[in-house]
Amino acid sequence: MTSVPVHLFHSSRVQDYLEAVGAGAAAVAGHLERRGRPATGRGPREAARAVAAVDLDRPLGDGDRALAELSRLWLQDTVWFHEPAYAAHLNCPVAIPALQAEVLISAVNASLDTFDQSVGATFIERHLVDWTAGRVYGDSAPAADGIFTSGGTQSNLQGLLLARDHALAGGAEASRLRILASAEAHFSVQKAARLLGLGDAAVLPVGADAERRMDPVALSRRLARVADAGDVAMAVVATAGTTDFGAIDPLAEVAALARAHDAWLHVDAAYGGGLLASRTRRHLLAGIEHADSVTVDYHKTWFQPVSASALLVRNGATLRHVTWHADYLNPKDAAHPNQVDKSLQTTRRFDALKLWMTLRTMGADALGDWFDTVIELAAEVADHLETLPDVELAARPSLSTVVFRYRPDGLDDEAVDALNTRVREALYDSGRGMVAATKVDGRTFLKLTLLNPVATTEQLVGLVDLVREHGRALTRPVRDADLVGVAR
Repeated sequence: MTSVPVHLFHSSRVQDYLEAVGAGAAAVAGHLERRGRPATGRGPREAARAVAAVDLDRPLGDGDRALAELSRLWLQDTVWFHEPAYAAHLNCPVAIPALQAEVLISAVNASLDTFDQSVGATFIERHLVDWTAGRVYGDSAPAADGIFTSGGTQSNLQGLLLARDHALAGGAEASRLRILASAEAHFSVQKAARLLGLGDAAVLPVGADAERRMDPVALSRRLARVADAGDVAMAVVATAGTTDFGAIDPLAEVAALARAHDAWLHVDAAYGGGLLASRTRRHLLAGIEHADSVTVDYHKTWFQPVSASALLVRNGATLRHVTWHADYLNPKDAAHPNQVDKSLQTTRRFDALKLWMTLRTMGADALGDWFDTVIELAAEVADHLETLPDVELAARPSLSTVVFRYRPDGLDDEAVDALNTRVREALYDSGRGMVAATKVDGRTFLKLTLLNPVATTEQLVGLVDLVREHGRALTRPVRDADLVGVAR
């Protein structure tokens, strides 16, 4: 028998595999304790310089040495999303059963495009799609279907591709197709329009109300103008959880208007989709059951590792718009189900297993409770911020984001913009916390994105206090004009 290379996964190399996986897990565990600091503050130049110095043509020849090098290049400075002082982007702490699933996914290395590469995995994913579709549509869509994707951007792209081809099949001209979305919608809507050959001008913004939700009156007017111009409202994109404010568009009203104008309704619930598992807030998604397609990101508010997302559709027959048969892969007369018929991807990881193991170990109610916890946490933090004389709260939180800025007396808007930019940088450099930044009506604000169910109000108030400390330190030695100059 030919000798099996030491680094090749094989039944004769089980011990090598166990030792390697165990060493990797130990390396991660060895870096977990950072005493509440989510980062070390390492800058991009230093990080890039260290990686560029590695000669990839000269292997180390030893897993332990490679791990030690990786610790220096990455793990010692990586960002830990489970730390309470991490409150920047929509990156969640992850459920341990999902991490166990990752071990299985990587070792077996199944591809979910065809049955003969995945067998039982095909039906585990199908069952999860059906289960999620049931949470979206209830009993109102017996033909509902869907597919796992790499993330919300891909899910939104596929949803709008289905909408485009549905409109074209109905006789619409491509040059006349329009997509209507709130001004607060995710940027992937614009990217999808470009990728679909529709162009930037095909996306028409719809005004939002004071709570940053799509305004049905504005939508009605925009739909009427589209019709008057002889154009076709290919799709209306409603958002269930905007990135900055967590706002949920009035889904039932939007659905009624989309239906009245024969427009496809796509609901981007990448952020708010976790409410499907909530025992107390599922009603916030009322109306989602009318959607033709829905994006759900499990790697946000379902606490799964990246990547894990899905596109759900009301009518599975609409997935035919992405189907292409190849004799060597998924011939038309195939005897077994091939999920590549429904996907934009061919080779595709068994990411569904992460959600499966999580549900089978701890259940959906626990995930929903975690999301409920961070929503309540955001409200408590906002309550505190409203009492601070040098903090401006942009709006009451809808889900688990809190948008605010440090605003001391005596500075104009431009100086405050520049100051908050510098505060965020200084906070990261310190390694003691991370917050996000955004623009609200053209002005710079900071943002707490709260997805850690074990974080406390006191810890997050402490993070805000760090923001204020850095703000005071940066304000003392400079004048307003100096701050404006930094912004420019």
